[in-house]
Amino acid sequence: MRYSDHKYKHGVGWNICHVQWVTKYRYRVFSGSFLKNLCMILLHESARRHRFEIEEAEVQADHVHVLVKLRPSMSISRAVNLMKGYTSRLLFMLEEEKLGSWYNSTGKERSLWGDGKFYGSVGHITLEKAKEYMKKQEAHHAKSLENPHHLW
Repeated sequence: MRYSDHKYKHGVGWNICHVQWVTKYRYRVFSGSFLKNLCMILLHESARRHRFEIEEAEVQADHVHVLVKLRPSMSISRAVNLMKGYTSRLLFMLEEEKLGSWYNSTGKERSLWGDGKFYGSVGHITLEKAKEYMKKQEAHHAKSLENPHHLW
């Protein structure tokens, strides 16, 4: 069954989303491979720590793309905030000098990422299939009235 690997305490399913965010001021922080690879590692580490999956990720010079698979209890916004916060905090801790050339460390709050984000749902069925399924529900439930114990 398609959903058997995606059972949780109070729900079944998953939510796959394409998310994207930019560096603050669109600085090209990840032009070099070292920071780009480090950011990729930290993205995967944040997903592991917070129990969601990264299907694909791509770090560009001034933005990041991630295909993320979320459990039913986690919102897209929460997952993006966790990834942005974790990567920003650790990149500043590990590579203070390299990021200092981009972001002046005046002792005040530093931020690697811009405030916004893009997200779009990516499903395992099309919108048309979902609409077709919903239209057929009345007939499906009419059949189940004939056998009220059809689920077990």
